[in-house]
Amino acid sequence: MKWFLQRVLAALAAVVVVALGAAVLVRVQFTGDPASWAVSDGSNALWMGHAWVDGRSGEAELEQLKPRIEQGGISDVYVHVGPLGFDGRLDPAKHPELEGFLRMFRSELPDVRVSAWVGQRVEKGELDLGEEAVRERVVEASERLVESGVDGVHYNFEPVPNNDPGLIALLESARDRLPGETLLSSSVPTVEPLAGVAFTLGLALSKDPFWSAGYLGRVAEHLDQVAVMSYDTGMPTEGLYGGFVVRQTQVAMDAVPEDVHLLMGVPAYADDHAVRNPEAETTAAALRGVRLGLSEGGQRREGFGTALYADFSATGGQWESYMDGWARPDGSQGQDG
Repeated sequence: MKWFLQRVLAALAAVVVVALGAAVLVRVQFTGDPASWAVSDGSNALWMGHAWVDGRSGEAELEQLKPRIEQGGISDVYVHVGPLGFDGRLDPAKHPELEGFLRMFRSELPDVRVSAWVGQRVEKGELDLGEEAVRERVVEASERLVESGVDGVHYNFEPVPNNDPGLIALLESARDRLPGETLLSSSVPTVEPLAGVAFTLGLALSKDPFWSAGYLGRVAEHLDQVAVMSYDTGMPTEGLYGGFVVRQTQVAMDAVPEDVHLLMGVPAYADDHAVRNPEAETTAAALRGVRLGLSEGGQRREGFGTALYADFSATGGQWESYMDGWARPDGSQGQDG
């Protein structure tokens, strides 16, 4: 019993040391000015809600969104087509207007690629990527979506544990069976800000708070695009959050192969919950953090952009922050709200 308590206390002490060290590192990084070249190159993405494929949104809504997509340099959209069942199936009744949406969208924005956004929670009792039959149904659903006319498939499984073999197996299968021109992308969670953090925290926590950089790299090898969900971080202040995004950007650029399109997720929603302080996680802070992280690389990475979450929640102020802070920086920052 004494030995066990010593192990627990040692693990907790390690967690505290790691957390304090990481906090100091990330806050310091949110200083200085980003390089003038660290701006959008027009290869950005936007998560779009389910209303586009169930009939609630149509031409009037697209007319409002179109100039933001064009002016924002958005080259890819991920349209939510419905959650998978826990068995991996996707009911076509969840996206009855998908083909109509594709016709409408492409008539207005023919140069923007459309990926079907599919996913589900993968905790115990829900969708299990470790089961071959489940993976088979997910790939079958992906094949049907491509047959419906989408340009790609965008996976969003949460929370996938660090070093999970099931996700790798799914991506291998999808890559083998989907047509070669299909764009394959995935959302991924935040990555350890320092090497070894994921392993250390895993000793004391029941769920992995981060992926390791190595696992991110292995996942990315099977994809055309990776979108890092650099939000819902639990950071209490804007400075800590911005510094965290700087570090996320740096780590992701090192981990993701250069021939894979890397997108840093940017929050544009109002949620206030246990792992998000909306006054800290602002659109403006995220974008400045992305620009600072990109600047640290010393040169513009090809195939690098941001992914804004989301069309159905972004306010006018958040769109202004996106335009001023990334799409067309002019020295001013729009205010979220």
